[in-house]
Amino acid sequence: MFTFALDALFFFIVITPLVGLLGRKIGFRRFPPIFATVGFMVSLAFLPLLYNQVLDNGGIIMITSELLFMRPIAVCLEIDMLSIFMTAIFLFIGLMTCIYSIRFMEHDTGLVEYYTLLLITVAGMVGVSFAGDFFTLFIFWEIMCISSYALVAFRKGKWEPIEAGFKYLIMGSAGSITVLYAMSLLYGMTGTLNFAYLSTTLSSTSNNIWLYLALTLIIVGFGVVASIAPFHTWLPDAHAAAPSPISALLSGIVIKTGAYALIRCLLLLFIPEQFAWQSVLAIFAIFTMFVGNFMALLQKDIKRLLAFSSVVNMGYIIFALSIRTEQGLTGGLFHIMNHAVIKALLFLCVGSFIYRTETRNLEKLTGIGRKMPVTTALFAIGALAAAGFPGLNGFMSEIMIVIAGIDVGWYIPTALMLLNILFSVAYYLLLIHTFIIKKPTMNYEGVKESPKSMLVIMVILATLCVVIGVYPAPFINFANAAAKAALNIQAYIEAVIGASM
Repeated sequence: MFTFALDALFFFIVITPLVGLLGRKIGFRRFPPIFATVGFMVSLAFLPLLYNQVLDNGGIIMITSELLFMRPIAVCLEIDMLSIFMTAIFLFIGLMTCIYSIRFMEHDTGLVEYYTLLLITVAGMVGVSFAGDFFTLFIFWEIMCISSYALVAFRKGKWEPIEAGFKYLIMGSAGSITVLYAMSLLYGMTGTLNFAYLSTTLSSTSNNIWLYLALTLIIVGFGVVASIAPFHTWLPDAHAAAPSPISALLSGIVIKTGAYALIRCLLLLFIPEQFAWQSVLAIFAIFTMFVGNFMALLQKDIKRLLAFSSVVNMGYIIFALSIRTEQGLTGGLFHIMNHAVIKALLFLCVGSFIYRTETRNLEKLTGIGRKMPVTTALFAIGALAAAGFPGLNGFMSEIMIVIAGIDVGWYIPTALMLLNILFSVAYYLLLIHTFIIKKPTMNYEGVKESPKSMLVIMVILATLCVVIGVYPAPFINFANAAAKAALNIQAYIEAVIGASM
């Protein structure tokens, strides 16, 4: 038993195939998606209980299961406010994509497998955020990765998804192997995989080439899924080829799991004062921003453009991590939340365009707002939020990161981030102009507005973009609590070492 939030997901993972079999028997194809939706809702409903439990336990819950050959306490869950923050985002976006998929995927076959894989992917992400040691994290990491490979290649009747899924599989597996090698180095030097014991041991160990090698491997390994340039090349192919709800999942939360792993490992294990990784990470972040923006400007495929935009935003998040102050990390975590909502909205709007027009080509989608005005208006809200328009959620987190960079005296890197924000404004305004102002280049006869069930999800996400932008205080406070937990290394260590004595 893990926690009710995670246990509920695993329960629905096991039962969904049986429900699918029952649905086939009675001729009700929507049984599995409805059941999976209930699974996400139940898991999300347990999260406030877990939140209160973390508060009641002084900020951290530890659940351990000792294995004789992996002491001291190698297999455990350690849940703090950072874990709760990330899990809330994972479950919410998972729920939104699941409900949206009910109509979007209705003509596909293999829906039982689709919704089972969707539950498995989110369960893997939740497990990663709860893991208190490398062994547990790696197991859940592989659960997330393998299921997401399959989701990218879900429409296996076409060559593009197969090619994109295979590319993602190769690069993701290379990243996982890289992390595994880093784990083996750390275990060989310390005799443990537990984060708390690793932290105490590494802090008292003199720096050597093997520690720096392990640090490099962790940045590269997790950086593949986090889409840090130059390890991002799987992302545009996967986003373009995957069903649009899966694109929203990949861009909204899967790549954020890589960012979470970097935040946890770099702050907890490789103390910046000892390893001085901030400047190198900042260089990677700035490089990631420029690569993502330049590639986005060249795209004619709307999903590839949005994919490269996600690369840019991961640059913002990694830059916030490299600042390594409470304000900077709060801004970075807040941007993880905002970008998850924004990019889910944008990909689901694009999914509606594709659902009605069967094209991803920007030239062919010119003037689509005249036939799908509501969807296009919702897309415009998401695009303006992604561009950092004041009054919307993207602006708040971006400005927090910029201010944090200025506060630590990183004027040139911060100026480069501002330059990249301006780049993104250019292509998002161009998209709005293409969809709303330009005259249609195709005959859209028969094209109509998005189905209501899909519109409801997009309206919820667009409303969040506005609400968070207008009234950000509770969301910033939540992100700040997560940032404080990530930086409170001593409390994280004492929760484990105190429990083991």
